[in-house]
Parts: sequence; C-alpha cells; structure tokens
Amino acid sequence: MNIFNKWLSKKYVPDFDFSKLGTDMHSHLIPGIDDGSPDMKSTIAMLWKFQELGFKKVITTPHIKTGVFDNTTEIILAGFQDVKAEILKQGIGIEFEAAAEYFYDFSFMERIEKDDILSFSNKHVLLEYSFNQPPMGENEMYFALQMKQYKPILAHFERYPYYHGSVKKAEELRDKGVKIQVNLLSLFGHYGPQVQKQTALLIKENQVDLLGSDCHRIQHLELLGTNIQNSLLRKSNELSLFNSEL
Repeated sequence: MNIFNKWLSKKYVPDFDFSKLGTDMHSHLIPGIDDGSPDMKSTIAMLWKFQELGFKKVITTPHIKTGVFDNTTEIILAGFQDVKAEILKQGIGIEFEAAAEYFYDFSFMERIEKDDILSFSNKHVLLEYSFNQPPMGENEMYFALQMKQYKPILAHFERYPYYHGSVKKAEELRDKGVKIQVNLLSLFGHYGPQVQKQTALLIKENQVDLLGSDCHRIQHLELLGTNIQNSLLRKSNELSLFNSEL
C-alpha cells in the first residue's frame, strides 16, 4: 500500500456527489475548434452525461494557444450560441456558459492589455502553463490581470511536473489570489501515478480550490461515473471547494 492510500484508509469518508460540486468550470465542448468535441452530436452527448452525473452548470473553456488553437473571442462566442440553440432544442436542463482556457504566452499578455478576455462568474479567468518548463514573468502577468479586476485560476496544477513533490508553489500562488484547479481524472490516475501522487498531496494539504473535468470526450465523463467510490475522490469531500459559488 503506497503512502497516500495508507493516509486515505485511516477513516471512512462518504461517496462523492457531483450535484454538490454543482459547476464544472473546465471543459472543451464547443464543436471543432480545439482538441475537444469534434461535432455537435458529441457535444450534446457530453452535456446529457454531465446532467446525468448531477452537474447543474457547465462552463466550457476552449483552448486559446497561439499557433495551435488560434481561437478568438468571436469564434468561441459564435460556437457557444450554436450549442445553446441545440441545448434548447434538445431540452437539456443544464446551465451552460463559455469562457476560455488561455495558454500563458506573449499573446495572452497582449489580450490582457487590450482587455480581450473571456471570463466567467465575476471575472474569473482560466489559464494554463507549459508542461515542459516553468513560466517566466508570471508575477507581472498576475499583476496585470488583477489590475483589471480579473481573478486568475491556474488549470490542472497537479500536471506540471516541475512542481511535483511539494505544495510550496500552490501556497505561494494562493497567497497572491490565484485559485488552484485540479482535474478530476487526476484523482483516478488517468495521467499517471506521479500526477495522482501530486494530487493526493495537494488534497492532503488543502491546497485545492476547484475541481474540473477537463472533459474533451465522453469517455472522460464515463470515468467519473465509474470511479464514484474512488478513495481520493471521496477524500476531496473535505475540501472547501469554490465550484458551487460559480
């Protein structure tokens, strides 16, 4: 038995209830604009699955990454309106919003300067770092966001290998007003044992503000349904999560 399973086995914790989580704030559901949903049929199937799992609201966040996913505010909002129309047609009873997941690079700084940012729920902004190397100039970036009253959320913090083995960086960012988001699939080992280990450490040290599906395809949501009794997911019941406030 590894170290975090020993910790989890110390006491009983209840099954996780996605309806209490309420809002999923990280997904890729707008058809055909990034590496998420390929078409409207897939999008609608995923939204039905979100509803079946108990979610009340989905905030979808397509990638914006220069040279890879060159999405604009206009592209995302147009796709969002198409999905909204189909939701109404299909009679899906789930609240649906759209923002973006911004890759931190030079173009993101330009977007901040122009105030061209898709935010959600009182100016929260989801951003991600490179998986290959730590960011440079992040303090200036966070200052620029906050000067315009944006509230940054760092996506899938547990997946950045250069922060593994410690929660010091999470503590530092949270002290600066940055919220830490962890992917639900990381709790199940979907991204590998090291990411799962880091996830357990963040939960143990209470350094998680938000859980998100980071859903790209329906199989991700099916994994949520089949892992409802996962010990680490159940342990996350003890976190003071921000999802329900979005």
